[in-house]
Order: sequence, then C-alpha cells, then structure tokens
Amino acid sequence: MELKVINEQGANTATVNAADTLFARDYNESLVHQLVVAYQANARLGNRKQLGRSEVAKSKKKPWRQKGTGRARSGKASSPLWRGGGRIFANTPDENFTQKVNRKMYRAGMASIFSQLARENRLQVIDEFKVDTPKTKLLAQKLKGMGLDEVLVITDELDDNLLLSSRNLANVLVLNVSETNPVSLVRFKHVLLTRKAVTKFEEMWA
Repeated sequence: MELKVINEQGANTATVNAADTLFARDYNESLVHQLVVAYQANARLGNRKQLGRSEVAKSKKKPWRQKGTGRARSGKASSPLWRGGGRIFANTPDENFTQKVNRKMYRAGMASIFSQLARENRLQVIDEFKVDTPKTKLLAQKLKGMGLDEVLVITDELDDNLLLSSRNLANVLVLNVSETNPVSLVRFKHVLLTRKAVTKFEEMWA
C-alpha cells in the first residue's frame, strides 16, 4: 500500500510503501464499533450513586401496627415501595463498566480504521512535524497552510513545543504512537502521521 507524503505546504511530494496488513485491510464496521464502545466504556468512571434501603434518612419505626387498620402491612418507611424510599438495586460507585477486547481483535480493528482512512484520503504522511516555539498561532498557521483543519497528529515522539502549541486548538490533537486509540482516529477529519510513526505502527500491528 502506498501512502501519500506531503510537505509543510500540503503538496504531495512522494509516496511511502506501507504494510498491506495495516493500511489495505477490508473495513469491518461491526468490529470498529465494538472497539469504540469498549474504549469509551473502559474510560468510564463509576461516579453515580443512589441511596439503598439502609442509607435513606427515614425512621426505623414501624409506620402502623401489623393488623387491624385495614391497610396493607408495612415495616419501614424506607421500603422501596414507598415514595422517598431506597432503591432496590441501587447504583454504586464501584460498578464495573469495563469491556474486554482480545488483542487480535484490537489489532484487526485498528488496521481496519487505518485502511479506511487511507481509502478516503483522510490519512497523510509527513517526514517530520515540529514547531520552533510553543505558540498556538504558529501551529494554527502551519496547519492552515497545509489545508488541514480538524486533524489528529501522531508522532513517534512527543515534542513539547508541538504539544503545548496544540492545547488551545479545539480541533487539533497531538498524540504519540503508544497513545493512539480508535476513538481519536474516527473522530477527526484528517490524520497526519510522521514517517517514523508509520514504521512504529508496522512494528506493533502489521
């Protein structure tokens, strides 16, 4: 598979040979969907809390006597059947939302995403991508000159100037190879890889 290499003006200058197993794979929509859902679920924090029957601030006294009133028997005002009572199966912060994805499935799903990005001409390769000083304006001008607006930049090593310059740009995200995830890949309109990043991806997943 040949990927287009662009310069800092956004013009195609050459091509780079990439592994077909990573960049020329058939698109598997159901697998990609499973990867995205699992990644988001694994990032979810158990921060929702509901009060159970023993935690509701209600009197422990029996509301009325067992027999002779004509009403249904009742033991506590904290009963889940009563308004303001505790929940039967209350949500707790230690609830586990994680979903397991096999390593082989993860590799196949990531390869499927990269291949579809290449087919849709949303994936570009550049020899090197850096900024001289940590200035947001410089990075914004550089990306505009390349014709990239919503872009995910993946580098082999994170450059501090590049990372600091991108933090205030809403539609720009800079990651290194090890931080790449399926949600970021499908979220952005364009994906920009450095040559060394392509090589590292091939070593990891091809």
